[in-house]
Amino acid sequence: MTTPAAPATVAAAASPWRLRSGRSWMGWAFIGPFMAVFALVFLAPIAYSLYLSLFQDRLIGGNTFVGMDNYAQALTDTQFWSALSRVSLFLAIQVPIMLSIALLVALAIDSGRLYGRDFFRISIFLPYAVPAVVATLMWGFIYGNRFGLVGNINDGLGPTVPDLLSPDLVLASIGNIVTWEFVGYNMLIFYSALRVVPHSLYEAAQIDGAGQFRIITAIKLPAIRGALVIATIFSIIGSFQLFNEPSILQKLAPNAITTDFTPNLYTYSLAFSGQQHNYAATVAIIMGLITMVIAYAVQLRGMRKDV
Repeated sequence: MTTPAAPATVAAAASPWRLRSGRSWMGWAFIGPFMAVFALVFLAPIAYSLYLSLFQDRLIGGNTFVGMDNYAQALTDTQFWSALSRVSLFLAIQVPIMLSIALLVALAIDSGRLYGRDFFRISIFLPYAVPAVVATLMWGFIYGNRFGLVGNINDGLGPTVPDLLSPDLVLASIGNIVTWEFVGYNMLIFYSALRVVPHSLYEAAQIDGAGQFRIITAIKLPAIRGALVIATIFSIIGSFQLFNEPSILQKLAPNAITTDFTPNLYTYSLAFSGQQHNYAATVAIIMGLITMVIAYAVQLRGMRKDV
């Protein structure tokens, strides 16, 4: 009497496997286009750069496999280490200043005590909408001591303002440009994070007698720690990728900004001026690894629960 029910039992047992298989293929069908584009525009260039870094273009023998020789050369390249130390100094000084200003502005806007809050927020964010090329040219002509605002001030009042495009001050001038460009961007990240903090926490703290400074240090800053970490990582990546500003200012200050002023500018010069594509790929890979390690260390440190 149990024989007729056997096919139904087998079908019921097989249907979950078919359902899981169908779901599996359906998921791959949805993410397949993205994975194809990701592999084409991200993984393939990295793989090709790794391939290039293992070869050297020689006069005798042509493109020859050299293994890790390019990496050994980079480790003893004084121009590369000079560029890396320069952007590291830029990172250590400019990023804390920029993020501190952005955080103060975000806290001021979020406090509700700032008159014209919406206008102030848009005004701070507006420089981020200016293209980097336009912003750098604008500030470059302001800095010029022969053709810009600094030159006009010196002509009218005498030589009172130093040459902001001199070798000693050009890095600080670039830092001012980058800060002006990205304070609004980071301010928006911090302000968006502050907006999702429950106001009931502020009210409870005020009832307990906490002042504004205590509310900021005990509630607001811990609540937006994730946003602080993200903004810091973005700023670190941006510092190591510094290229637009020195590349554009190089025409205005050729004696201050050399071809190895930053690692990216050095890589660009190697690839397109020196025709050293293999070594340029090596420097780019090393910089990518350094940036990844530092950003990952900052992320681990920032997301620790005991911070």
